[in-house]
Amino acid sequence: MKIERELMRGAGPTAVLQLLSAGEKYGYELVEALSRQTEGVLAMGQSTLYPMLYNLEAKKLVKSRIDKTGPRPRRYYRLTRKGERKLATDTKQWQAVFAAMRSLGIAPQNPAPQGATAGGA
Repeated sequence: MKIERELMRGAGPTAVLQLLSAGEKYGYELVEALSRQTEGVLAMGQSTLYPMLYNLEAKKLVKSRIDKTGPRPRRYYRLTRKGERKLATDTKQWQAVFAAMRSLGIAPQNPAPQGATAGGA
């Protein structure tokens, strides 16, 4: 399912911050993880991701470094303390939205536990 632009605008940055909360990643890793871990729902191309990362960096929510040790340089991104605080706030807000949608019958009453995937994989 493709998420509409406005929903993605809100969900995308929080999803990226969440992925970075597990440790630093380079852009293509983020693209792959977003697609894989959300079963394609929050998939985005590099042309969407990189402007988002630049924006998050401008807001001091992430910090980047260039690693030149591999066959080609890669820019790695990690959360800053400000990014960690923003992620915590966003998480609470998304949980409130999800609870509200659940009360309206839009979201399932008994969501799957975190980390669970379809098919029990």
